[in-house]
Amino acid sequence: MPEPLVVVISGVGRGIGNALARSYLSRPNCTVVGSVRDESAPGVADLQAVAAANHEAKLLIVKIESASEADAKKAVQRMRAAGIDHVDILIANAGVSPPIVGLETVELASVESAFRVNTLGPLALYQACHGLLLRSRSPKLITMSSKAGSIGDMSSLRAWKAPAYCISKAALNWITVSAHFGNDRLVSVAVSPGLVDSDMGNKTAREHMGLEAAPITMADSAEKIIKLIDGATRDNVSGKFIGAIDGEEIPW
Repeated sequence: MPEPLVVVISGVGRGIGNALARSYLSRPNCTVVGSVRDESAPGVADLQAVAAANHEAKLLIVKIESASEADAKKAVQRMRAAGIDHVDILIANAGVSPPIVGLETVELASVESAFRVNTLGPLALYQACHGLLLRSRSPKLITMSSKAGSIGDMSSLRAWKAPAYCISKAALNWITVSAHFGNDRLVSVAVSPGLVDSDMGNKTAREHMGLEAAPITMADSAEKIIKLIDGATRDNVSGKFIGAIDGEEIPW
């Protein structure tokens, strides 16, 4: 039997991470490593049920608090102990959306907290998994960014209103491009999933956009993201910032 496709996804307890994990677990010969903060989260049981229904898929749940550098290293130790010797796709998805407060009054602690989870968390996960990524025939790093992290589109998106969140995503974009240039076999892409009907997406839609709910379902977003990942190469999207829903490149 050929080597399994090994996919590591952070933040699978709910939201887009959960939807992505479900999709990959429906594939044959696929191993999904999903990170959560709480291993008793309802989303974990749902994923275990999906994995049990597909005998060709495997699921390993690991505990990672995104702000913890040690947790990512411990998770990789568990992966190796479980016989996982490579990672084909690393999806740094876990993140937080702090309260929207303008630049003039936002608390530095809020900026720091978002940065630790949304920027340093993915960096720690990438560093911990880097050796396993290098063992893949076609390694891919996917960072879950946001159009709100675009500096070039700051005016049209009115993203200046949410500095704590947007600073962290702009910095995550820099890490993604750095990984592209620093590894000549790695496909590294920053992806904006769209305004998705997750807890965070719905809150943003209601409180700041005058919508009853976010317009994009998690299932649709996950489908588009996976389609993008499947077709991602060094030549077409690596080192770029891509909107998953329309496939268009977003300015940095």
